Amino acid sequence: MNHFQIALRAIIFFVITALFHGCQESKVKVDSGWGEYLGGPERNQYSHHDQIDSSNVGELQIAWQYHTGEMGQIQCNAIMVDSTLYGMTATTQPFAINAATGEEYWSKRATNDNELSTSRGLVYWEEGEDKRILYTSGEWLYAVTAEAGQPIPSFGEGGRISLKAGLGDTAKNKMVISNTPGTVYENLIIMPLRLSEGTDAALGHIQAFDIRTGKVAWTFHTIPGPGEFGYETWPEDAHKNTVVGGANNWAGMAIDRKRGIVYVPTGSAAHDFYGGNRKGANLFANSLLALNAQTGERIWHYQMVHHDILDRDPPAPPNLLTVTIEGRRIDAVAQVTKQGYVFLFNRETGEPLFPIEERPVPASTVTGETAWPTQPFPTKPEPYARQTFEESDISPLAENREELIKIFRASRSEGPFTPLSENGTIIYPGLDGGAEWGGAAVDPEGILYLNSSEMPWHIALEAAATEDELNELGTGERLYTLNCVACHGADREGNPQSGFPSLEEIGNRRDPKFINTVIQKGKGMMPAFNKFSENELKALMAFLLEQDQPELDIKEPGLGKGSNGKPKIPYEISGYTKFLDKNGYPAVRPPWGTLNAIDLNTGEYVWKVPFGEFPELTAKGIPITGSESYGGPLVTGSGLLFIGGTKDGKFRAYNKYSGKLLWETQLPAAAFATPSTYMLNGRQYIVIACGGTKLGAEKGDSYVAFALPDDLKVK
Repeated sequence: MNHFQIALRAIIFFVITALFHGCQESKVKVDSGWGEYLGGPERNQYSHHDQIDSSNVGELQIAWQYHTGEMGQIQCNAIMVDSTLYGMTATTQPFAINAATGEEYWSKRATNDNELSTSRGLVYWEEGEDKRILYTSGEWLYAVTAEAGQPIPSFGEGGRISLKAGLGDTAKNKMVISNTPGTVYENLIIMPLRLSEGTDAALGHIQAFDIRTGKVAWTFHTIPGPGEFGYETWPEDAHKNTVVGGANNWAGMAIDRKRGIVYVPTGSAAHDFYGGNRKGANLFANSLLALNAQTGERIWHYQMVHHDILDRDPPAPPNLLTVTIEGRRIDAVAQVTKQGYVFLFNRETGEPLFPIEERPVPASTVTGETAWPTQPFPTKPEPYARQTFEESDISPLAENREELIKIFRASRSEGPFTPLSENGTIIYPGLDGGAEWGGAAVDPEGILYLNSSEMPWHIALEAAATEDELNELGTGERLYTLNCVACHGADREGNPQSGFPSLEEIGNRRDPKFINTVIQKGKGMMPAFNKFSENELKALMAFLLEQDQPELDIKEPGLGKGSNGKPKIPYEISGYTKFLDKNGYPAVRPPWGTLNAIDLNTGEYVWKVPFGEFPELTAKGIPITGSESYGGPLVTGSGLLFIGGTKDGKFRAYNKYSGKLLWETQLPAAAFATPSTYMLNGRQYIVIACGGTKLGAEKGDSYVAFALPDDLKVK
């Protein structure tokens, strides 16, 4: 063989090898930007960029500010690809801007089918010259061109596909949306779903869609049917979705593209707080699933809560990292939880890397309920949220402490798995964690960084209205009682301090068209009630507006006939109520929020500090109390941790090694979102969405980019 033939064969070999590996790699763009949700497929919220460091972070300035023109909560973690920043507005509409200047290239604006929900991000995908943005609004997954935001006709029908496509006929008239961007593997996008949390919930199956066509590629049944693994952990008809639903992934996923494994944390089965009609362990609810990303086949799973009756769903995507334990390097997956635990597993086998103990937990006193007798407790790391609430834990800052003690003494409070009771239960850690959807950052050394809330909730189970009682009500009031009381109360006073507005005299404050739209489309955490018929909606509107209610022939209220109500269960919750003092502060002694650094090589804490403050208390000389927070941290290669997330509207930078606060600035509105960072034209930018709104914060509409002045760009 001559030299020419040898050289030719070598060239052919390398071309084929390159093509082969090109086919194996994801079609997600990887560059010096922030090309995926939370920074990459590992969801580690980490960047190696180090231009901004502890010596110059105090010099950060606003480089640009982009106003979306749509006021309201923005939870989006923006992505940056090829000098373009892509994000979502408060009304779940995408936009593209110049990542160096904030100049708008294109944007969508709210349409009539918008869900008035929130969005945490979107997806970029490319194959050759085909470059796409995928995002969700309402029940739809959209595909548009990255260059101009134009619909791609070959995707689904006119550029969109219903998120209900693989869920079966029972999902037709049920709420199905998505807050969190999908996860890409090759030409597939695997989608999270947000569902109702009552007995009208759809099935929470995991679906993969073909990015080119929009067709469903595979579906994994999280509530198994006959012959499927886990079927015996449910009542035999649970999969028919007549009473039971949920077990959905809403928080997002992580993916190991080299191994072809997608890691999927699943939420609670519905109804969230009563499981008498779904006796059993309830696989695959409250589990971490490792699925074959190409086929959807189960590789392994671990259930983190058995038969959940406290809404203990994992709140964030898992983190993929590598740890060293007893001298052995192990590719691992870590899952944070609302109850304050970090579960750490071998990524390939599902073997726990620190021992997990099944420990006895309190029994339920509610007729018909059978709480699971044990729950899994990781032995390492120690929980990042306190696990017990005793009388001595009631806040010394509370002016009505004696009143709070009286409530405590009348309630159950026996640890993190205390079941709801008819007298009331202190849920601690609260319904919002512990950890929340902002999740954790992880650096290459295996240190996990996490903000955690310390907010108790007080909830009771109450006997649901009987059929005779419902029959005495007008049609609109009956529909309100069946669907709205848990959040807004029988008297319509709501619970504004817990985030549920009053509906008293709502007609004097809101236009009827707006009210009608919110009922049908949902808003924020309120689900969409698109099951109501036109006449039922008119009746409910009349009740809310205190007008004469048209009477409809609803013979079996609450039994799931048509759209007149939910399938009947014997209990309903008293309301989503935070346990607060008279001034609206948490009824537990501070800290009310913390920032934590945990070494997952050892399971030991590196540091823990209070995170967030109430300026009015600090002004009185009270040490920083910490506060609830939403949105996660960003960690950089220079040893900095950036985080917003608090009602006080501050953006902060900490030393990742010590937890020392290095810098803070006041944002135009509170930032309940995770920041992004990227390098462009030799300059490092840090971008965070500032929509406010949550926790009663002032509204905003902008994305803010920070960078160093030109004369400080030394790296």
